[in-house]
Amino acid sequence: MSISVETFFLDPSAEGTLQARIQQMVAQGILAGRFRPGERLPSSRKMAAHLGVSRITVTLAYTELVADDYLSSRGRSGYYVSENAPEPPAFPAQRFNAGTVDWTRAIGQRFTPGLSLDKPADWANYRYPFIYGQADKTLFDSANWRLCALRALGMRDFSALTADYFDGDDPQLVDFIARQTLPRRGILANTDEILITMGAQNALWLSAQVLLNSRRRAAIEDPCYPALRTILTQSRCQLSVVPVDQDGLPPEDLPPHTDVVFTTPSHQCPTTATMPLERRKRLLEKAEAEDFLIVEDDYEFEMSFLNAPSPSLKSLDQNGRVIYVGSFSKSLFPGLRLGYLVGPAPFIREARALRATVLRHPPGHIQRTVSYYLSLGHYDALVRRMSKTYHERRQVMDAALHAHGLTIAGQGTYGGSSVWLRAPDTVNTTELAERLRADNVLVEPGAPFFASETPPSQYLRLAYSSIPSARIPEGIRLIARAISNN
Repeated sequence: MSISVETFFLDPSAEGTLQARIQQMVAQGILAGRFRPGERLPSSRKMAAHLGVSRITVTLAYTELVADDYLSSRGRSGYYVSENAPEPPAFPAQRFNAGTVDWTRAIGQRFTPGLSLDKPADWANYRYPFIYGQADKTLFDSANWRLCALRALGMRDFSALTADYFDGDDPQLVDFIARQTLPRRGILANTDEILITMGAQNALWLSAQVLLNSRRRAAIEDPCYPALRTILTQSRCQLSVVPVDQDGLPPEDLPPHTDVVFTTPSHQCPTTATMPLERRKRLLEKAEAEDFLIVEDDYEFEMSFLNAPSPSLKSLDQNGRVIYVGSFSKSLFPGLRLGYLVGPAPFIREARALRATVLRHPPGHIQRTVSYYLSLGHYDALVRRMSKTYHERRQVMDAALHAHGLTIAGQGTYGGSSVWLRAPDTVNTTELAERLRADNVLVEPGAPFFASETPPSQYLRLAYSSIPSARIPEGIRLIARAISNN
């Protein structure tokens, strides 16, 4: 790899001769880790022209750096960072002066969360990764995805690939969602009632921005998806927290004067509880009687392998009170960042306008690739394969949990890809998770899901989306051992 000459600048405040300043410039780049062993430096001619100095000055600087083993010369090939060059220090370099700005005063709004979920980038290197929402490369159909992506790059789809939709979406993808995806949940929608989003989280953010302000009240489940709670806190709305039970959100516990309710009825996040049909109807009746809206996050409906899923709230809605959030990130892969909003046309119109001011539209190539993957039947085949595998893993996990006496605190009726556990009250699962990493086990502590400043410490979520069935029993044994040794 060659280092671009554009990365080199002489510090005008530096002292010494031009030759010494050039030597210092190159040496500092190596010591800072910006230039690595084996990388080729610009030729002396290019460097001299770029810096506005004589070529002999650069050549002499390079020669001194070779003598000090910062560089090596390879004859006519040029100069390279030496394999024996001094290594950068282990501590991070101070790249910039902190300056005189008081950032505690300069920052007008804060967006950093308190407790948050920690998913290490190297999660796949752990032998027992019980973490949620990661793609399993043994299940994903990469060959057909690649073919669909290549097809979307073809000249026939040149407009879909390159066009600026402004506030629009790929009509081919929207049409498939309207005719094929939504009817599976009992939802009928026109194309002006569908908006493509950058994943479900973006859909929730758009919903909060359009529906709420500082005078309006939102109600959320407790525990719930941490990012949703952060979104609503940032919206500066009045926020009510409603504890869930074994059937999800209890409608009778919603506070008066609520304007918007955010709920996960099919698979409550994170407890996996499924809201019964009768409770769904009561929630809709209460919404009509008390004039509030419902945002239904149906993030995992494709993974209903135990039984047929219950009707979505949106399919039961006769009065246009439900905004539906769907996602392809759980069934395809999280890095896709593609979801959708379904709601009455006036709401979608405002959400579309807001999206256009922030990011215009999701990338056209991604939308068209997903459209082909769906329409050619690859998606259905993938979901069937994942459902079968998840069902098998869930059976293995249930047996292992039972064998070691671990308590499932949330019992979903229709599948999903995780279980919600409760450890003894003396166990702090945040500390437990840290100890388990030494045994090559990754788990998710439950504290970030709760709204309290002092959340309960004994809950944890175990996912089985990315761990082979054969490794589950041993992983559960290690978790049980760590809990018993607490």
